[in-house]
Formats: sequence, structure tokens, C-alpha cells
Amino acid sequence: MAEIPAGFLDLLTQKAPLAHLATLQPDGSPQVTPVWFDYTNGVIRVNTAEGRVKARNLSVGSKVALSIVDPDNAYRYIQIRGKVSKETKDGADAHIDSLAKRYLGKDTYPFRSEKEVRVMYEITPAATHTMG
Repeated sequence: MAEIPAGFLDLLTQKAPLAHLATLQPDGSPQVTPVWFDYTNGVIRVNTAEGRVKARNLSVGSKVALSIVDPDNAYRYIQIRGKVSKETKDGADAHIDSLAKRYLGKDTYPFRSEKEVRVMYEITPAATHTMG
């Protein structure tokens, strides 16, 4: 597990930047999506709904990369490469609500549809690269 450099922890814990999450399609081509995330207990957590491209590309062991740019300085960023270490539906609804609070200031995720099933993924950092 790679340690997040102390000088960049604010991007993961204090600010609310989007992360651009890169996954691999079944044919090996990359797919990138901006996502909300949080950082807890040394892992990055992201959330999506079953059936979306991210969900089809993510499973335990999947290799991913995230690029997180400081919203106050576009020339300061952290790249995190790692693997999905956990996939769960347990707590995924509460997690998306906590992300809505962080990113929108709302207590519940306002874009939920009745039929969607939320899934939370934990990503264990394997390597980091920073600038700024």
C-alpha cells in the first residue's frame, strides 16, 4: 500500500475535488469518469449504480488510476494508481448520501432513482505521483 504524501492529504480530506477515475474496458481500452470520492482508513472510496460503465469495469482486483486536481490550483494534483480491494452494496446508500453532503451540502443524494442499486468500491493505493 502506498502512503499518500502529507502535503496532498488536503485534496483527499479537506477539499472536495472531483477525481477522474480511469478503468479498463473488457477490450483493454481506457475509460475515464469524473467521480465523487472520499478517503478513509487509507483507501479511496467511490460509488456508482449497478449497470453503469464504471460498475461493469470494476471488481475486486481491477487496476485503476485516479487524477485529483486541486480546485484552487490547476497545476497541483495527485495521481493515485491502485487496485479495487473491496466491492459492496452494504452501506453504499449511506455512502452516496455522505458524498452528497460533501459535494452538494445535501443530506441525501438527490439524483437517486427508485430502481438503482448502489455499489461502493474501495481502492487501495499502490503508487502516487504528485505535482505542485
